[in-house]
Amino acid sequence: MLEIDGSLKSGSGTILRYALSLASILDRELRLINIRAKRKKPGLQPQHLKSVQACCELTGGQAKGAKIGASEIVFSPGGKIEGGEFSWDIGTAGSATMLSSCLLPLGCFAEKKSIYTITGGLFQDFAPNVFHMKYVLMTLLKRFSIQANVEMIKPGYIPTGGGIIKVEIEPVKMKLTPLKLNEQGKIISIKGVAISSHLKTRAVSHRMRDACDRVLNRAGYSTEITTIDDTTANQRGAALFIYAITDKGCLLGSDMAGKPGRTSEEIGRHVAQQLLDDIRTGATVDRFTADQLIIYAALACGESEFIIPRITEHVDSNLWLAEKILGIKTVLQKNHLKIKGQSPFKSK
Repeated sequence: MLEIDGSLKSGSGTILRYALSLASILDRELRLINIRAKRKKPGLQPQHLKSVQACCELTGGQAKGAKIGASEIVFSPGGKIEGGEFSWDIGTAGSATMLSSCLLPLGCFAEKKSIYTITGGLFQDFAPNVFHMKYVLMTLLKRFSIQANVEMIKPGYIPTGGGIIKVEIEPVKMKLTPLKLNEQGKIISIKGVAISSHLKTRAVSHRMRDACDRVLNRAGYSTEITTIDDTTANQRGAALFIYAITDKGCLLGSDMAGKPGRTSEEIGRHVAQQLLDDIRTGATVDRFTADQLIIYAALACGESEFIIPRITEHVDSNLWLAEKILGIKTVLQKNHLKIKGQSPFKSK
């Protein structure tokens, strides 16, 4: 049995999600204690419980002690990963993209194509922006020989949620190939999406875009940001996402969600400056995508290399988990990360 102390490192839901992913793929029983011990509301919250339940459904497994507020569970996968169509509703504004980040690795090793429809929050602080996943993460996953895509069906914001995404994943036919991004190169374009719901009269999407443009234009970059004025969401909300494409094949993204008291101009300036900060470090991946790539690099057959802008608590946590659960070696020197992965399956 794998035993993971959820109070270590970030002490967050990231440890729960990626431990569940790896246990499911390896078909290893997992005992997880002190779940989310460092968060204001420790233990399983609705979005975390849904991750446990979804992993049980996909693997035919079971989880003892899985309930709201639980600080300890024992997860026993059922021996294989089912493909096909599945739907999950978090029931709150809990992050649908975070749930998908837990399940996407399973889909890579499923018996057939997987289609996941997930309902919850799509745009919020401390969670992946769905456009960031689509245009940055999913594109980089192709370098690992992973064919996956995510589409937004309906936006969703805090506090009502109701956003819907559809994730499609083809099973990996061969071994995951390692990712090599050792040089940032020259920025050839910056694109993005500015979305707002029920806020067209206040021109929120356009104001976020324009504020972002001004900062990037002063830095010598032109942009191509699409604006969306949505009317389908359950409530008002907004978010801005941009990403830079380099001539060396690097993708670096930046995003921010709206919230009461946060102006459109503030969002635009922050998102632009955040991207510039990451670019100026010479990084080949952005601060948000860096930790999300670790699990795939750990499962790839060979050594992946990329340069991160900085060490975040999630990067630290995911490296620790990969080393502890998979027994692989990782090296981080001056933000240059090397992960010597190994496929857990002879047939993959």
